[in-house]
Amino acid sequence: MLQPSTLRFLRSLKKNNNKPWFESNKNAYLAAKEDIDQFVQAVIDGFGKTDPDIALLRPKDCTFRIYRDVRFSKNKTPYKSNMGAYFNKGGKKAFTAGYYVHCEPGGNRIGGGLWMPMPPELNKVRQEIDYNFDQWKKIISRPNFRKLFPEGVDGIESLSRPPKGYDGQNPAIEWLKMKNFIVMRSLTDAELQSKSLVKEVLKIFGAMKEFIDFLNGAIV
Repeated sequence: MLQPSTLRFLRSLKKNNNKPWFESNKNAYLAAKEDIDQFVQAVIDGFGKTDPDIALLRPKDCTFRIYRDVRFSKNKTPYKSNMGAYFNKGGKKAFTAGYYVHCEPGGNRIGGGLWMPMPPELNKVRQEIDYNFDQWKKIISRPNFRKLFPEGVDGIESLSRPPKGYDGQNPAIEWLKMKNFIVMRSLTDAELQSKSLVKEVLKIFGAMKEFIDFLNGAIV
């Protein structure tokens, strides 16, 4: 479970996203960061029993900085109003598919997949879906997968036309047009503070594993 103080800090930060406020509340930030790190470690310990690659990670390999890079952004607020972690082989900077936790009051999410792959990796995934479409359909149609991710696989954005080398009548064309391969499930603030949070996360990650393994089997 996450402490109520962590969510209070994130709510306050959203309302006071400026350096003077952040500096005067640095202790609250450090407490929230420690809370997130402990949660991330519990997830690593739990899911590492299912996926040995995850067991090798440390919280610092997974958690994202709260400081925003504003150099090329019109939004100049200096801090993120969320805390997140990405679990995959090689950590958050690796290009492989993985598992994601997003903690933001009123917008908490757990999910995973492959986000913004480079063209070589994207082409490999498309080829794998095309060659093994029956397996892909079986994975994303499993009852537990559909129950936990009722909206299915989200491409975030998709091509308007079939990608080069694929016919528009291809039975997999809906997925071949995708630029990302993401599944996501929302959690309430109360669920984030529940004693069963880690157990719930492990259940959701477990339902995703075959999906993640398929994506990584294509690109690794």
